[in-house]
Amino acid sequence: MEDSGNSPEPVRLSPRRRRLAPAEYIDGVLNGERMILARAITVIESELESDGALAAEILQGVLPDAGDSLRVGITGVPGAGKSTFIDALGLHIVRDLGQKVAVLSVDPSSPVSGGSILGDKTRMERLSMEERAFIRPSPARGHLGGVARRTRETIVLCEAAGYHNILVETVGVGQSETAVRSMTDFFLLLMISGAGDELQGIKRGILEMIDAMAINKADGDNKLKADRARVEYATALHLFPPSLDGWVPQVVTCSALNGDGINQIWQTILQHRDKMQASGWFLRRRRQQALDWMRELISSGLEAEFYRHPGVLARLPILENAVRASHATSYSAARELLALFRSRSEVPAPPAVKE
Repeated sequence: MEDSGNSPEPVRLSPRRRRLAPAEYIDGVLNGERMILARAITVIESELESDGALAAEILQGVLPDAGDSLRVGITGVPGAGKSTFIDALGLHIVRDLGQKVAVLSVDPSSPVSGGSILGDKTRMERLSMEERAFIRPSPARGHLGGVARRTRETIVLCEAAGYHNILVETVGVGQSETAVRSMTDFFLLLMISGAGDELQGIKRGILEMIDAMAINKADGDNKLKADRARVEYATALHLFPPSLDGWVPQVVTCSALNGDGINQIWQTILQHRDKMQASGWFLRRRRQQALDWMRELISSGLEAEFYRHPGVLARLPILENAVRASHATSYSAARELLALFRSRSEVPAPPAVKE
């Protein structure tokens, strides 16, 4: 399935399109051609082993032109209006500032079929019509962290294509949905007021990582509630120890509906960037993120190779049944499978455990 850019129509399944030569992808991305950018992202997201080498060559080819961007991660509680907020923030960047913006929105995947709704373009109707905006919804496919498996690589492609503002929308807030912090420069938590004690439903780890909190839907009768919530959240955040980079998380109110507070939030993001660049933390964090991602790719690659190993494939169901029936411990089964993998034995030994 390949997507050509900002068309608000639902994405439909289509036959696999012919792959281009690596140079065609690289040149198209560097020239800012949205159709080629979308096709390059499709290659990056592909789970076909045959696309792996092509993806690596594309990324290596565009890497010298990537990195010059401001990466903003946006997460929030259910009902906080993330897509509406991103629509308003994106419009501010495009229309008021005259800059390009790429939105990488992650669609929840069905745990049954693995398919996704891919409806973020329809929820960002205004932004999707802008020539300087690129919206790419990608299925999470069960990947932890609230982001798609190849979000980091997609960021690199968008940067190389000239999108100097990258907004990454996560699935939501939860224990495992903090990976967005490991790939962005600024982490924004979107909240709402009048929905009970929302802080109780948010993991402490997320609050310790945010750079700002925005109380959305601060309009109409809800404005006073939002102002009170801002004071309460600011007080709560001050209970946490100061961050190593010296930044004090800001708490603001906004209304994605009428645009109030959107410019203030963007100015806060820019102030954070300037402060981090002046102190050296910006580059330090980027470099550490690149190393962390390399190590994560190594881990995921080893895991995939492990489960493709012929000996492991043959022995795994036998040991799974043994563990399930309490005839073998998880520890001993794991050790045996790892030994098989390390030995590169193609043919497993006869069953040594009772089934």
